[in-house]
Amino acid sequence: MRRSVLRIGSAVCVCLFSGCAVGPDYRAPTTYTPDEWHALPDSGVRAESPDAPSLAAWWTALNDPVLSNLIERALAENKTIKQATARVLEARARRVAAAAPFLPSISASAGSSRTDSDAQFTDPDDDFSSRGSDEIYSTGLDASWELDLFGGQRRTFEAASAQLGASEADLRDALVTLLGDVALNYTSVRTTQLRLLFAERNLAAQREVLDITGWRAEAGLATVLDVEQAQTSYEQTRAQIPSLESNLAQAMNRLAVLTGEVPGELTPLLSERKPVPAAPADIVVGVPADLLRRRPDIRSAERRLAAQSAQVGVAAAALYPSLSLTGSIGFQSLTASDVLNGAQTDRVGLSLRVPIFTGGALRQNLRAQYAVLDQAFATYESVVLVAYEEVENAMLAWVNEQRRREALSLAVDSARRARELALVQYNSGLVDFQTVLTADRQLISLEDSLAVSDGELTSNLIRLYKALGGGWSVFPDSTLTATQGAAR
Repeated sequence: MRRSVLRIGSAVCVCLFSGCAVGPDYRAPTTYTPDEWHALPDSGVRAESPDAPSLAAWWTALNDPVLSNLIERALAENKTIKQATARVLEARARRVAAAAPFLPSISASAGSSRTDSDAQFTDPDDDFSSRGSDEIYSTGLDASWELDLFGGQRRTFEAASAQLGASEADLRDALVTLLGDVALNYTSVRTTQLRLLFAERNLAAQREVLDITGWRAEAGLATVLDVEQAQTSYEQTRAQIPSLESNLAQAMNRLAVLTGEVPGELTPLLSERKPVPAAPADIVVGVPADLLRRRPDIRSAERRLAAQSAQVGVAAAALYPSLSLTGSIGFQSLTASDVLNGAQTDRVGLSLRVPIFTGGALRQNLRAQYAVLDQAFATYESVVLVAYEEVENAMLAWVNEQRRREALSLAVDSARRARELALVQYNSGLVDFQTVLTADRQLISLEDSLAVSDGELTSNLIRLYKALGGGWSVFPDSTLTATQGAAR
């Protein structure tokens, strides 16, 4: 028995002074990284180490002052960013709180108590009562400290530190998402304005054709069928305009919310029609290995994996004994003014708590924490795979949209010439009105497709930069200042 006690004492001392911590020691996972992008084209995209400023401030390559102004507004007033910033502050506070158990807990107390006594003594000749009261004043200090023998407190602090890293990565991810959303909705505004321009111009041309057809019908050179067909084509184009105007208003309202404004506030700024921001013809995307370092959502998933690894250690430490030191010093006196000079009592204690029977709860909790760790690892791997998928898809879409736009541009030029030729030949009586309608519909469809392609080309580039994780590194200092300012 004595040897067993000595062994336990020796083990406790070794753990106390060697600083051991049970549970797995976290190591960042080794992630497969492809050597090159599969969708990398022969031209237009270069997989070199990117210039940091060009990727960080990617929207400046679009050369649009209005877009830059909207991004500055969104960074200052967006509510999602404010929420993410507050979560960073929360994680910092929790990390400080997690470090508190490393130090003793000390509390002070003061009080007074009153004791009343009432004793009755009876004599054959005389009765008298003896009453008395005592008031005692006390004060003191209590201290307690649980020794971190098996690293439970250290693992808790590790988990809080990792959660802080995850919250900071979430803030950066929110910045990436915000920058992309602002740019995409701004591109949608300019694309819809361009589509409206084409629709209104075609509507005016169809109005002219309708008038000409009506005059020809009055002169007996055209039929009523020609007039009705011209009227149908005109109204069909006119019907597209309200839908485009609704889409334009929705994109403007979305931009207003992203910049922290009430819907409708940005209408004066955006009502003037301007071209779709032009995407550069040549960009640098970096090598696949850069993605793990640059994507904030990957960093967030990795930090949450580290936090869960530490939680396994916390659950494992609960299976082992815990040792606590307690102490107190107190003073008592019959007068409040003399309480510190009164009777002194000191107490020092050492308590050992050993879990013997908990119905298997502690071990099942450890198993549960390991299962959650497996989930966190699978989540991390999934985030990495999705990141590579997004880059590959965005890169391919951007390159192919360039080819599509080039073909549409040539088609629009041909359709315009065909429409003019069809109208001239119709006025000369060489072709019927159906030829004019066919050429007119082709032109309307192709011009609208070209406007959409202009927007998609820029939007695909924005999605590519977003998939690469560009944007957040421009603002680390300002973000840190904002969070510290909010903390004060």
